Amino acid sequence: MTAPADPPQDRGPDGPAAAPGQEAFRQAVGQFVTGITVVATATGGVTHAMTVSSFTSVSLDPLLILVCVDRAARLHDAVISAGTWAVSILSEEHEPTARWLATKGRPLDTSLNGHPHHPGPVTGHPILDDALASLECRTYAVHPGGDHTILVGQVLSVTGPGSGDVPGPLLYHAGRYRRLPAR
Repeated sequence: MTAPADPPQDRGPDGPAAAPGQEAFRQAVGQFVTGITVVATATGGVTHAMTVSSFTSVSLDPLLILVCVDRAARLHDAVISAGTWAVSILSEEHEPTARWLATKGRPLDTSLNGHPHHPGPVTGHPILDDALASLECRTYAVHPGGDHTILVGQVLSVTGPGSGDVPGPLLYHAGRYRRLPAR
């Protein structure tokens, strides 16, 4: 894969157009509704977990997903070095957990403290109890992505969704957690 060429300089009636700013970009992409996940791993006896909204499926053959992890996040180096990790897809009931794990600077030793979880059946990495679904992954590829790393995972196990009355997913839109209307 080669790097894209520099984009052509757009010209407005008064000369070159200004590049979009980070805030304008953030507001624009915030209009795209995303689901919420938690990515977790354990290394050296320490659990690392973080709320992640940049999650998507990539391939059915092989089974691949991707997440984007901020390079400045504590989870970043831990998940890269571990080589395996778990993804919990959150229900609307997990909003307090999502908020806590999105808090920058929270105490490391309390990563999942008070947030019920269990070890994944293949990797042993933490999976949140009552997640809508969960995936355990082995790192398949790592790509630079600006201030984030694009982490592609090969899926080793899939759990859920359960049968019966399943709660709605936790969503994120325009800087706020959201829920689907009652069914």
